[in-house]
Amino acid sequence: MSAYTPVIGITMGDAAGVGPEIIVKSFANANLYKLARAVVIGDARRLHKARQLLQLDVDIRTIAEPADARFEPGVINCIDLPLIPDDLPFGKLSAVAGDAAFRFIARAVELAKAGQIDAICTAPLNKEALHAGGHKFPGHTEMLAHLTGVEEVSMMLVAPNLRVIHVTTHIGIIDAIRKIEPGLVQRTIERGHATLQKAGIENPRIAVCGINPHAGENGLFGYGEEEEKIVPAIEMLRARGLDIEGPLPADTLFFRAGRGDFDLVVAMYHDQGHGPVKVMGLEAGVNITVGLDVIRTSVDHGTAFDIAGKGIADERSLIEALRQGAELATRR
Repeated sequence: MSAYTPVIGITMGDAAGVGPEIIVKSFANANLYKLARAVVIGDARRLHKARQLLQLDVDIRTIAEPADARFEPGVINCIDLPLIPDDLPFGKLSAVAGDAAFRFIARAVELAKAGQIDAICTAPLNKEALHAGGHKFPGHTEMLAHLTGVEEVSMMLVAPNLRVIHVTTHIGIIDAIRKIEPGLVQRTIERGHATLQKAGIENPRIAVCGINPHAGENGLFGYGEEEEKIVPAIEMLRARGLDIEGPLPADTLFFRAGRGDFDLVVAMYHDQGHGPVKVMGLEAGVNITVGLDVIRTSVDHGTAFDIAGKGIADERSLIEALRQGAELATRR
């Protein structure tokens, strides 16, 4: 890392989920501030509750803006949005928590646009709670695109030995196949290629999944979707000098990527890309929103209402998301 240590804003996510716990656990890690100068955007009282639950020796300081922060081990600097009632239970869906999760993100975007933080790192939110709170977004990715005024972004998942970018995400499989077209495939690959170059990979090796089993096997499966929707984009980008293979059968492609044949896999729909990453373990994956004006990384797991409030949530994905956000911010 360069001499400059980035300032990262960590949003609390859904306060009824594991977000407060994994944040407190992360700040209890003495090495956290070696990765980044991190501030939390959330509800300070909820952090106090999580600290009491975990019985960890951390100090929670309320600040008005990142410039007021004191970056010392064991200190959580919190830009306090006091939106969570003291009696809000852990592990139960809440419209109040859903609305607050949106407001935490909105404040983080304001800070990023103002240059007060270098990147946003998000704890998980609950889509149903978000909708109940009046915010009709499929998830963080689409919400951030709206708040930053960007028309189109991509989701990239990063795990040990595997990076996956998605052409489509939070839509049904039939709708996804309809939506896939050469222009969208091309723009998705371009966003992934640019992100890997920013991360220091000069000429990324990119592999593109097919849609059908065996990538259609020359028309045996499907109705020519690969040739119609994917091949034109690959041919255009190859002509520009990008190192791309595909469309390839997804079942063997992820094995090849995992052993190091490729730097990036382009998945056509949500489960095609998410499944292989999550097999590696929820603590291992990081979600990066690609194409925003601001850097955003996230844990690659949900609010885990079934274990929220029990003190057993794993903070490693959040620490890894913070590390990758800091690395991208430093390179930028």
